Amino acid sequence: MAKTMQPQELIDSAVVDPTGNKLGKVGNVYLADATRQPEWITVKTGLFGTKESFVPLSGAHADQDGVHVRVDKDAVSDAPRIEADGHLSMEESAQLYKHYGLPMPRTSPDGRMDDRTQGRGDADRGKAGMDPGTRADSGRKDRDTEPTMTRSEERLNVGTEQVETGHVRLRKYVVTEEQQVTVPVSHEEVRIEREPITKPGGERAEIAEDEQEVVLHAEKPVVDKETVAVERARLRTETVTEDQTISGKVRKEQFEVTDDEGKHRKS
Repeated sequence: MAKTMQPQELIDSAVVDPTGNKLGKVGNVYLADATRQPEWITVKTGLFGTKESFVPLSGAHADQDGVHVRVDKDAVSDAPRIEADGHLSMEESAQLYKHYGLPMPRTSPDGRMDDRTQGRGDADRGKAGMDPGTRADSGRKDRDTEPTMTRSEERLNVGTEQVETGHVRLRKYVVTEEQQVTVPVSHEEVRIEREPITKPGGERAEIAEDEQEVVLHAEKPVVDKETVAVERARLRTETVTEDQTISGKVRKEQFEVTDDEGKHRKS
């Protein structure tokens, strides 16, 4: 690898193939007995990381987004299924080297593979004669050997959705109403004006019948109708936000510890 890393730094790192596909996360690290450097990793694949596949670190390099290896996703998927139980036998190592097309490592004088050994940093782990392919525990207990129990609970996921709640229509209709308007009108009336004659003889006087006619005028109201626009109306919508309280029942699990005396303790 371009950058030397301790096994504990590799654990749970993302593993990326040459095309950028994420293969999973590093589960375990296997060290070379001779160089004490990481040579194999197991990658957690499958649903919830329940499967582990062996991936070679030859030519790999570490980056911010994880460990970039030189083998692709298909090669890892088709790799021999070997249990990551703490060591690789010579036969298992040979299967992996053959599958990935890697050269076999040199053998030690006693005929055993100079293969992967566990790397904690203690000197006796690097001595010859160790079982090939021992898993690196990276300074922590093997989590697979610890009894575990998963506690689950339900949670309310509350959101909003837009639904149709009704229709609103705007229409106009005609109504008839009575209106009263006061209009001033005028008319002519006859009034007799009398003027005394102070100097008789100025006019000819005779007794006879006579008459005069005067035309009288009067105003009367005239009603006419016209249609005029007086108002404009339109429909528009506006959003009003209000708080509503949503309630629902959810279930959750609790841990209970019982000792030999039958005492219970919840957690």
